[in-house]
Amino acid sequence: TIELRKTIIEFTSKLMKLNNLTFSDNFVNIQGKMNNYSVHLGSGNIHQKGGPSIHILPVYSEKRGHVYLPFLDEDPTCAQILSKVVLLAEDYKIKDPAILDQIISK
Repeated sequence: TIELRKTIIEFTSKLMKLNNLTFSDNFVNIQGKMNNYSVHLGSGNIHQKGGPSIHILPVYSEKRGHVYLPFLDEDPTCAQILSKVVLLAEDYKIKDPAILDQIISK
């Protein structure tokens, strides 16, 4: 499962031209503009360099419909991890005050 998630994130990051990601063991390491982060490929837990973990909760809503990713994968955790990685790779675009309050700037 972790290898598949890693592969999906690698290819998606290339498509999105995210050049600030590296992989080590079971983690995606992200060099953001506000801080550096690591996302565990198994659990989706986020840790920031020199600071505490960051809690980003997925919002489930049947009214909004389903988001279909451009690959066949029925693993909902993979979609959550991918969305966290993309969000943190472009951390300078985050507007959510609940997330910004958790980020310790470099």
